[in-house]
Amino acid sequence: MTDQNTSALQNNVPSTVPPFVITVGRQFGSGGRELARALADELGIAYYDKELLVESAKLAGIEPEFFEQKDERFPSFLHGIFSFTMGVTPMCYYTGGGSITDDSLYKAISDFLTAEADKRSFVVVGRTADYILRDHPRVVNLFLHAPMEECVRRITSRADALTPEKAEAMAKRTNRWRADYYNFFTDKQWGNAASYDLTIDTSRMTMPQIVELVKHYLKLRGLI
Repeated sequence: MTDQNTSALQNNVPSTVPPFVITVGRQFGSGGRELARALADELGIAYYDKELLVESAKLAGIEPEFFEQKDERFPSFLHGIFSFTMGVTPMCYYTGGGSITDDSLYKAISDFLTAEADKRSFVVVGRTADYILRDHPRVVNLFLHAPMEECVRRITSRADALTPEKAEAMAKRTNRWRADYYNFFTDKQWGNAASYDLTIDTSRMTMPQIVELVKHYLKLRGLI
């Protein structure tokens, strides 16, 4: 991995602290990526989102174009016999019969995140990371949500060409994709509070305040 984010030094975390991971699930438009970046910058740890996970797919021989088409979307077809059983043990081969499948991409991401969690602290957005790292002793799982009108406001502020109606339709469609993906590859329910350590309504506080909230939680848990 060559991206500078992967080699972020833990400037704000004592070097003696064992690696920890923050996973960020999110509704579309709730500010998940913004918070994840802010936490990584504040704590001086690595940040993993689409750009870096593309690299993990490439290391497994999976083309980035395939990743872009399948990222956080329910498998469009079931190829062969899956080696995992609905979220119990995600064990499968990268390429079955010489072809790349939806489950092979999931396995590549799972292997990448599991290996990284043993090496360094990081923040990761989506990709069922909370489930993949469920056996890691030092993981904090967040889920961000907000009222639809707040999500629409955030989406349209990033894309001026989008009308509120189109932004709402995009949010609902993306949330459906993410929920289907999460519920398929895990034995939990996307967005259900029982699946996470903290669920946060991002309309209630500013991002800096939420960063402080999460930092305080990390300290209370003895992770930093």
